[in-house]
Parts: sequence; structure tokens; C-alpha cells
Amino acid sequence: MADADIIVIGSGHNGLVAAAYLAVAGKSVLVLERNEWFGGGVVTRELTLPGFRHDQHSMSHIFIQGNPLLLNDELGLHRKYGLQYVRPDVPMMSVWEDGSTLPLHRDPAKSAEAIRRFSAKDAETFLAMSRQAAEWLPMIQASLYSPPMPVGASSAMMDQSTEGREIMRTMAISTFDLMEELFEHDKVKAHFGRVAGENLVSPDEKATGIGAYVFLGFLEKFGFGVPVGGSGSLTSALIACIEDHGGKVVHKAQVREIVTDGTRATGVVLDDGTRYSAGEGIIGAIHPHILPDMVASLPPVVAAHAKRTHITPAACFTVHAALSEPMKFKAKTAEGNDLSAVMYELMPANYEDMRRAFDELRYGNFSPTPLVGVGQLTQHDPSRAPDGKAIFHAWDYVPYERKDGRSWDESKGEFAETMIARMGDFIENVPEIVLDYHCDSPVDMERTSPSFFRGDLHGIATTTYQSGAHRPTPELGQYRVPGVEGLYLVGPFQHPGGGVFGAGRATAMVMAEDLGIDFDGIRVE
Repeated sequence: MADADIIVIGSGHNGLVAAAYLAVAGKSVLVLERNEWFGGGVVTRELTLPGFRHDQHSMSHIFIQGNPLLLNDELGLHRKYGLQYVRPDVPMMSVWEDGSTLPLHRDPAKSAEAIRRFSAKDAETFLAMSRQAAEWLPMIQASLYSPPMPVGASSAMMDQSTEGREIMRTMAISTFDLMEELFEHDKVKAHFGRVAGENLVSPDEKATGIGAYVFLGFLEKFGFGVPVGGSGSLTSALIACIEDHGGKVVHKAQVREIVTDGTRATGVVLDDGTRYSAGEGIIGAIHPHILPDMVASLPPVVAAHAKRTHITPAACFTVHAALSEPMKFKAKTAEGNDLSAVMYELMPANYEDMRRAFDELRYGNFSPTPLVGVGQLTQHDPSRAPDGKAIFHAWDYVPYERKDGRSWDESKGEFAETMIARMGDFIENVPEIVLDYHCDSPVDMERTSPSFFRGDLHGIATTTYQSGAHRPTPELGQYRVPGVEGLYLVGPFQHPGGGVFGAGRATAMVMAEDLGIDFDGIRVE
């Protein structure tokens, strides 16, 4: 008798989502996690001082808000397992050293008024952009949470209408191209150009233009979801659902090999030699560069194409700090109030500085101008720190390998100090209020989750040739592993990409189809 119907490798949120659907469908599920903690990139930990709870990776949950998983509460995560979000009025704000700010509100009219301070023309253009984003959102939203349409069929469908061809063009151009077409003021251009940077790419990168519309559409319709209690609250709700339906989630269980009978995945072997058998299938958060090493029977072409997938050159560096009091920005709102947003972008003086920063990363150099983003989620969820105290989560972009030959392990503290010093240019009480901090280099990112290969939080680069049904490769783009029946993939390197999408729902749909399960009937009442 098998140890479980389905074994899931990794407790990242995508794997947990897939596991939860299948557990609710009545399958016995076993989730194996290598770390001492659960959640992968969706985890909250006391990284600094007791009582200060930090989201080590994902800070706010944006795109999962449009997923039927939460939108329709298909698994009861809200009504039964305690998951709660707050959605602040200002999800994102750009802040410049000269004291100017540009907030994006959920209400487009408020955003337009903020833009009007820079350009009346740009304010009207923004309102047209907002309307376009809202019109495109239902189609985009429908494509994110189920298996992707074949690339050829998708292109042929869009090529049949003027609107479809406009979407295709927007998908092909760069954010910089789009901003040059739409706006006249450099700060407005930079504000939206920084959105591309949050996808770990330069605004000059081709095939990034559509991201501005996707980002704006989601921001205005759903806001940025700040999970009450921390990002790990989503992980906890998913685990509660799995266990409530008879599943098990086990930590300190590193899988080193997937066992097959030549054609079908039948089980796994852990690093310590422990074996578990799967009666009906295995779901693995297995990076394409690692997949051939874990599955000996992988067809050679599938293995070769998986190994050659490209990684984003801009890796992420994060700093988490415990604060004695909330941050006080030097800038104020137009009304003279303190700033309040989920995500603050600390902007370089010139748009070109941002573009050149990403250019240097392409060559493996450090950005001459820091591109620090910061969140202070205790503004919106005070439960994350002791009374009167606060936390911040800051990030910047760096090369995975340092050209100066220094290791990240011995030099990361120095880089963290430069980030904190840069924050002091915008925030009047930093660094004085920093009680303690924890920093993660790209090497640390990779250690916390193999999905973050070389510090790429999206698993692999989000290029056109690694998107949709071709993500990570054409052979693996439908979540099944050719030549190995019963083996399925989840993770940021699968469609729709990195970030908190709840994309394991699509993997569950594919597996349910193969097992003869009516996916639409999988619901927690």
C-alpha cells in the first residue's frame, strides 16, 4: 500500500495550493518540506528580535486576489481557516529626495489628481490608461489561474481583432517605449517604469509593456492584499485546510530523488535514505535546472531544454529591520500628512539613472544608483511588532556573483548598511531607529528555497520565450513532465511566473483531469 495517493515536494504556497485542492477532493496527500519552516517564499519569521514578525520574501499578495481560490473562496481559506487581508487605499508610492511624491490609489481619479501636479496632460492620459487596463483585465485575469493556452493558438486568436493586435503590440514593446508614447513628464514615466523593475527587469527590456496595464488593473480592482499576521498567514490557512482533510505536512524532509518504474513516478527518496511511495502521482516544486538531476529517466531533450532556461541577471537583496518607532519620511502628502502606502519606491533623481542601474546589472556590476524599495507593513497590520514599535522590509537589485571576488556571506552586512544609509536620504529617523536587522543576499535566497535559483525570485527570467505555455520550456509548460507519467510541476518557474498567484491551482486542475476528478466540484462548503 502506498504511503500517500499524492506526494508534494516543497511547501511553497503553490505546492500547498495544489495539495489543498487534491486533499479536498478526497486524496491522501503528503507534503515534504526541506526546511524547518513551511511556506517557501510565503513565510513570516522572527528574523530579528522576539515579537517582530518579518515576511522573509513576499510582502504583499497582489495577483492571488483575482484567483478563484480567494475570489470565490473555493477552499474556505477566508471563511473557515482564518485568512484575512487589509487593502490600503495607496498600494504604491514613488518618493523622490526633493520631497515630491506620486501615489497610485485604488481610485483612479485620486491617482490622476496626484499626476496632475506634474502634468495635466499626463493626468488625462493616465485616466485613459486606467480605463484600458480595466477593459483588458478580465481577459488577462482569466489566463492566470488555469493551464495556459498554446502559444500558437493564443497568437492566432489575438490576431483576429484590432484590440487583440493592440494587446500583442503592447506585449512586445518595452515599458520605456510605452511610457514615451503615453506621458510627457519624466517623473510620471519613471513612476511607471519602476513597475517593470519590480518584475526584476529594466524598463528598457522588450516585452514588458503589458506589465504596466496588468499591474494597474490589479491594483485598482483588488488593491495590494496585506495578510493580517504576516505573509505566512496564507501558508498557515493552506496547511490547516490540508490537515483538516486528512493530509500531512512534514518538515526537515529533503527529497533527493524521484523514483520511477521506467515510465511512471512511483515515489521519492530523502537525503537520509527514507523512501515514500505515491499511489497516484507526485507534484514537485523542482527548478528546471535541478529537474534532470532528480529524475534519472527524464527524456534527453526535455532535460537539455530544462537545463538551458535563462535566469534573470537582477537578483534580489533584502533587509528586514526591527524599529523602535515607525519611520518618518521627510516628504509629506500634498495635504501635509505623513506618507502611507504598502510599497514605497525610493526613486533616483533622474529616469535615466534608473535605466542605467539595470544596464549595469546586465553586465554583472552593481547599480551606481540604488533602487531601494521599502515596505512598513506595521502601518497597516500592527500585530507584526510590539506596541509602538515597527518593522521595515527593504529590497534592492544586485548581481548573484560579485566581480570583486568577495563572497556574499562575508560582505552582505556591508551592502545592507549602504541600503539603510540610502534610506536615510528619504527617511529622517533612519538609521537611528533600527534596533536590529537581518539581511538576505541572493545566495541566501537560493538557500532558503531552491526555486529561487541564483537569487531569482521568479525562478527563471520572465522573457517571452519563457512565458505562457513555454514557461519554463515548451515541453514542461502544461505542468506535466513528458516521459514520466504522474509527475507534475509547480513553482514560480511555471506559468504565470513568480509572485503570489496561487498558481498551484492550475497544477491541481491538470492532475484532477488526469485522475478523472471534476475540478469544478472541488469546494469546501
